[in-house]
Amino acid sequence: MNIKQIYMDANALLEGHFKLSSGNHSQFYLQSAKVLEDPKTAKLLADALALQIKESGLEVDTVCAPALGGLIAGFALAQALDVRSIFAERVNGEMSIRRGFEIKKGEKVLMCEDIITTGGSAMEAATVVKSLGGEIVGVAALANRGFCKRENSSVETKANCKLPQDIPFFALDDFTFEIYAAEVCPLCKDGSKAIKPGSRGN
Repeated sequence: MNIKQIYMDANALLEGHFKLSSGNHSQFYLQSAKVLEDPKTAKLLADALALQIKESGLEVDTVCAPALGGLIAGFALAQALDVRSIFAERVNGEMSIRRGFEIKKGEKVLMCEDIITTGGSAMEAATVVKSLGGEIVGVAALANRGFCKRENSSVETKANCKLPQDIPFFALDDFTFEIYAAEVCPLCKDGSKAIKPGSRGN
């Protein structure tokens, strides 16, 4: 499966000058919502991701996704794994699990995002899961931005990766683009203005 081609066909691999959620800038941006708006494509990707997880032998009771970006990917993956799907959401800036969702002590929870950059949001949500008694058994995403090492990849973990090294990270492909701090961004120096196409601040 050519994941990059799937993103390109869905006009989800954008080129321009983008401000990321981290505040850094990049010439490229992955907009997974454009890929996941087609239920057939969402199922295709989730099935492929679920196959990796099943082949690893990982036991999963529940998939938990941080809202908003991980919601569709998390639900599709839970369906492919035939397990429960829940989500965490920000309330006054803090991750929270609400809406009647309960987690049993020792419940094996797989965190899921559409894209993992450093994994910060996934780990914020994971902290809440653990506080409720859940056990984080792994992390999954459709795409990996290349800061964290996923299973079956030669990409090495970077210093800013926030995923724990003692649990597996599954993703379908690595998308390694240059990222620049705003104050040294060459695109800014060329006179272009960064836009923010993601879910936060829009």
